[in-house]
Amino acid sequence: MVFLQKKSMNILIMGSGGREHAFALKIANSKLTKRLYVAPGNSGTQQIATNVPININDFEEVKRISLELGINMIIVGPEDPLVSGIHDYFAKDEQTKSIAIIGPKKNAARLEGSKDFAKRFLIRHNIPTASYATFTKENLNQGYEFLRTLTPPYVLKADGLASGKGVLIIDNIDEAKNQLSQMLVGEKFGRASSKVVIEEFLDGIELSCFVLTDGVNYKVLPTAKDYKRIGEGDTGLNTGGMGAISPVPFANNELLNKIEQNIIIPTIKGLKKDEIEYQGFIFIGLINVNDEPKVIEYNVRMGDPETEVVLPRIQNDFVEIFQSFKHKTLDKIELKIDNRSTATVVLVSGGYPSNYDKGIKITGIDRVVDSTVYHAGAIQKEDSLYTNGGRVLAITSFGDNFQQALDNSYKSALKINFDSMYYRKDLGFDL
Repeated sequence: MVFLQKKSMNILIMGSGGREHAFALKIANSKLTKRLYVAPGNSGTQQIATNVPININDFEEVKRISLELGINMIIVGPEDPLVSGIHDYFAKDEQTKSIAIIGPKKNAARLEGSKDFAKRFLIRHNIPTASYATFTKENLNQGYEFLRTLTPPYVLKADGLASGKGVLIIDNIDEAKNQLSQMLVGEKFGRASSKVVIEEFLDGIELSCFVLTDGVNYKVLPTAKDYKRIGEGDTGLNTGGMGAISPVPFANNELLNKIEQNIIIPTIKGLKKDEIEYQGFIFIGLINVNDEPKVIEYNVRMGDPETEVVLPRIQNDFVEIFQSFKHKTLDKIELKIDNRSTATVVLVSGGYPSNYDKGIKITGIDRVVDSTVYHAGAIQKEDSLYTNGGRVLAITSFGDNFQQALDNSYKSALKINFDSMYYRKDLGFDL
């Protein structure tokens, strides 16, 4: 009876990718979960939770279904609803204000929703980052002048959300000027590029740091490194992520201490000083330049596929962690981290990130026993599984080091098949 009393929360996870499947597996195993729903979910979440086929950016619809299902907590996976203010929407409504929202409010979500806002925050709080300037179409010529002061390559970033496609790195100044004009005047990325941030190029190796905060206290989660380019050797177009490893081998105690002292603590203090209310995940994209970490960007949620390597290493009950937000007692929880390495290999549709086919039958997942297969762009039809997106599956394995973890994921990948399936076979090449 005591066990049943503890299983008291109806929880809704918002999103449909591998990240949400990873969260669903953790939440489904919590002793504090009564019923678990995922909106809209995918074929993987369908196996462990109830999928709810709604548009998560329609807040009135999310409210309706939350009240109908008696939801106590909502975990927001993707950035769009956060940047659009779903937390504020629920907090201001008498019927929904008691529902816990895991994810920051709209003002805080500007850290991801506006590159210019994030850069001004970083500079204001003396957090190491690339020098920059922001331009609109009204001062396009000043943008051209600023480009001339930089040494190539040139980094152009659309200010707003552009589905991960709004960052251009260009070697030629004439092409950089052309692209700046296309972004600002030609609206290459729509409203997202009505402002463009031009940054100095930082030469180093990237990694991701994840922080969980209740608004007062914070916990540093395991580091990860993901691989965005479609081609081996980090070539070709950017994608949503082709794989990831955790922990990052070069992130020694000295570097981790610099990250915490110079970046994490000033970020948490900066939020308080600016009176920016923040609860949830802070994803800090970093670059290590000669052993000095600098911030490339903030995200206001967990990354994908980094979630698929970070979450398996955290042994705590995630619902218990999230419940601590209400009374700001995150500091009372001790994180239990598996010391082993994890590696994720993402299986994508042929042609991704450009044009690709959907509805291709997937076989072999039942043969995978030594890895976890997270579903992303996949859909269940009757007794079979079919592709339904660009990034289809993410395979995560443990190992004593990242090479062993990768080997295990690659062995599992060989058991899965769908026509034109592609994955990078060189993950970790730069480590």
